[in-house]
Amino acid sequence: MNRRKSTGILFFLLLSSALSAQEALKSIEEEYYDFLALQGLTERPALNYRTLSDSVWYVNEDVSHSWQNNHLGSYQPISGDLRIRAYGPELFTSYNTAVPYGQNDGVLWQGRGFNTLLKGGVRLEGYGVELTVLPHFAFSQNAYFEIMPSAYDSEYGYFWGYGHNIGADAPQRFGDKHFFDWDFGDSEIRYTWKTLTIGFGSQAIWLGSACLNSILHSNNAPAYPKFDIGLRRQKVTIPGFDWYAGDIEARLWTGRLSESDYFDNDDTNDYTMFHGLSFAYAPSFLPGLTLFINRVCLVPWEWKNLSYAIPLNSNTIEDQKAAFGFSWIFPQAGFEVFGELGIDDFVYEGAYIRYPFHTTVYSGGLKKTLNIKPEKDIYGELIFEFSWMEMTQDFQFEWPYSFYFHHQITTGYTNRGQWLGAGSGWAGNSQYLAFILYYPLGASSLFIQRNNPDNNYIFRNAIYDTALNPALRANYLHHYKANFNIGVNSCYFIRKYINVSGGIVYNMIFNPLYKRTKETGSDSDRPSEPSGKNVILHNFSFQLGIKFLL
Repeated sequence: MNRRKSTGILFFLLLSSALSAQEALKSIEEEYYDFLALQGLTERPALNYRTLSDSVWYVNEDVSHSWQNNHLGSYQPISGDLRIRAYGPELFTSYNTAVPYGQNDGVLWQGRGFNTLLKGGVRLEGYGVELTVLPHFAFSQNAYFEIMPSAYDSEYGYFWGYGHNIGADAPQRFGDKHFFDWDFGDSEIRYTWKTLTIGFGSQAIWLGSACLNSILHSNNAPAYPKFDIGLRRQKVTIPGFDWYAGDIEARLWTGRLSESDYFDNDDTNDYTMFHGLSFAYAPSFLPGLTLFINRVCLVPWEWKNLSYAIPLNSNTIEDQKAAFGFSWIFPQAGFEVFGELGIDDFVYEGAYIRYPFHTTVYSGGLKKTLNIKPEKDIYGELIFEFSWMEMTQDFQFEWPYSFYFHHQITTGYTNRGQWLGAGSGWAGNSQYLAFILYYPLGASSLFIQRNNPDNNYIFRNAIYDTALNPALRANYLHHYKANFNIGVNSCYFIRKYINVSGGIVYNMIFNPLYKRTKETGSDSDRPSEPSGKNVILHNFSFQLGIKFLL
């Protein structure tokens, strides 16, 4: 996957001083409320499983914070227990000068050229029922850029797989023309009784503690229809002892993933059944700590495969993945540390002792608040996150592998051609550092990121070869593709009900086609040495946005 989604600069946000607020996943409002949680001014409503419906924040009216005088949207009473809230309209635009660039923006694919995402809708609540209508509409100019030869039926498909049967539906480019796209976005209907909730819709899910690259589920891909049932964050008291043991959260869901138009000519694999199960626990005796486990399972779209929703069945027609992680927040210090370990399918008998790292990937990071000028309500936040998604070393004795590929679910871990999990470094690695400055009328941020999107494409070439082959070193060493990104962005309230944002990202790409230039001379005369020089592309991503807060 080299393309898509919103810019890597994902934090520069907004807040409301209302008593309660319900915000869209990874929106600027939700990100700001999360910053307040880091300061100890509010509590996170979800432990691990997050959607718009689960993101209900409470802030005491007498709490002082940077954006307490800004309007960020609110509910309006209708009659009795009924109330309504508008979301947006919100418009985001970007322009990429040389190649696709972006991440975590749902149905939008930010190709080369002009891109735009429009979303807006309403949410109606009352008597336990929640109805959200919030579709997303996208446009991509999808201008020409050079791609690698496809490994699939479509000429725009991904550039490698293991044979023709193991790989992923992750087009390098979505055709050769501009296109419009849309989905139901954060729409759904739900019923909740106390903390027991059941719903049907397409709201984006974020699993785990990561900020940028969630291992198992993010809003990087378009929305898909799903049914879910579970418990929202719930306090647990041990009967008979009157002992508060902590908070739990659990969710089970089943959805339908779709193939893009740029994968294969086989109609039998156009849809995939997607099962998810998540559980989180925040122990009372270790304040601020949250432990979680997430499990997903992909099976062919057949009704009999509903049995895989509960992880009791296992055979060769399923692709299961799991992730274990934690976050530990220390509000007194304005500090948080988090981490996650993912594993694909199973390890061989005895391998939990012999080699427990088989198919593992991991991520981690930290956040820290900074009191820049509290008397002026000016605060800062530092965010660092890393992710490591490369194949483990034991695959040097097996076959080419990638965490999001599979041999039975040939479309891989994707929906409509975009990765469901990590948006950068999906088979490589990523390091991300951001500083955000919050002030009463807005926020500004600076970020730096370095990532290899798919090092497995390079590593696979050594599996059936030997280091004694001098051409192996010459053809692949130093041919890695890498991105170095640096960006700035600001968000500003120009009116009580309107905020605007703008930013620019410089994206430097090393070896975009995983190949250095060929050149004559001493390098070509030494077959054991890497040949050529790095190919470097310079891409600029310009972004503008406007949001109405009604």
